[in-house]
Amino acid sequence: EALFSGLDNQGVLRAEFRRLLRWLKDMGVTAVITAERGAGTLTRHGLEEYVSDCVILLDHRVDDQISTRRLRVVKYRGSTHGTNEYPFLIDEGGISVMPITSVGLEHDVTDERVSSGVPRLDTMLGGAGYYRGSTVLLSGTAGTGKTTLAAAFAEATCRREERCLYFAFEESPSQLVRNMRSVGIDLEHWVRKGLLRFSASRPTTHGLETHLATVHRVVCGFAPRAVVLDPITTLSSAGIVRDSYAVLTRLVDFLKSQGITLLMTSLSPSGETREHSAEGITSLVDTWLLVRDVELGGERNRGLYVLKSRGMAHSNQIREFVLSERGIELLDVYLGPEGVLTGSMRHAQEAHERADAVLRQQDVEARLRERQRRRARLEARIATLREDFEASEAEDSMRATEQQRRIEVLRGDRREMARRRGADAVTQPPTTQGHGDGH
Repeated sequence: EALFSGLDNQGVLRAEFRRLLRWLKDMGVTAVITAERGAGTLTRHGLEEYVSDCVILLDHRVDDQISTRRLRVVKYRGSTHGTNEYPFLIDEGGISVMPITSVGLEHDVTDERVSSGVPRLDTMLGGAGYYRGSTVLLSGTAGTGKTTLAAAFAEATCRREERCLYFAFEESPSQLVRNMRSVGIDLEHWVRKGLLRFSASRPTTHGLETHLATVHRVVCGFAPRAVVLDPITTLSSAGIVRDSYAVLTRLVDFLKSQGITLLMTSLSPSGETREHSAEGITSLVDTWLLVRDVELGGERNRGLYVLKSRGMAHSNQIREFVLSERGIELLDVYLGPEGVLTGSMRHAQEAHERADAVLRQQDVEARLRERQRRRARLEARIATLREDFEASEAEDSMRATEQQRRIEVLRGDRREMARRRGADAVTQPPTTQGHGDGH
């Protein structure tokens, strides 16, 4: 515009512009020409785009008070090129162009598992935790403990001497460190060791593309093995839902290509369907954990279950999710006449079952004691009968001995009486010996 501002004749202007481009080509130089946008045309004069080999259209849009720069390659002679609009950033790191389309679905996978930081949750996930390089979504209403589970995963990553990058969009790092200390999670220790790094900012500070570029830059500089986004719901405030879905899709694909495990938390508005995410990315994630409120008996307690976890056998049971100074505990829920029992009603049910168990045990012990008493009485009777029998047997034996003695005495007396009377002696029968000698 400054070069041709003095030329009013369009024919002369076109001829001079072609002559200038021809002279630049003859000189063998690469020329970059900037031009103002026209009314209804790409340029003010409407001819620059026709004589140029490559035309790049720059645009600066403001939606809901959030600005985004975009570019589009209108034409590029002799080359295949993308025709979509691409957001780009200009910051202290230079110019960054972020393609809207994802990087593809050709990333490598592994069978290696990483702990969630909660042993009972690892058990629910096939006994070993998440797949390394997978994408995990924690969703639930406010106050269900999503950030606590995310912090437990970050601490477990640091315990393996691996780096973790934590993007906080609602709380400052110092506030997170203080709050997690109340449930036994010491994040400050890992920050001092250089294994944990926080990046905290409000989503409305920048546009979605700026946040995406920030994640790219920090990930490339810090080289983490795990990334936490807490929460992704606030990103929709930096753009429309469609744009936030596109940004998250590119982010998921980028981290998968780097083999980085991504954990995201999502706030579910009260009253909406539980199996729903405002960002619409539930089909992109590999593991989806749902933390929900269980209201029963005038109490509000937490319940956690695995909605899906691709490629692994996982539990379909609900666990009561308890936070205390001892840390995170997942407890078995009780099924009563009114359904799932948690909190005080679960404790009451446990006490009732313990009391029933004690009564049953006491009844069993009483029955055992009664049986032992009956056995003792029976054995005493048997011993008495045996003694009586043995005494009777001894008496009978004694009588038999006495009778035998009497018989022997009587026989002796008879022989003595016969001797005194001079009775004939009992002759012996003759023997057969001596018959042959004539006697």
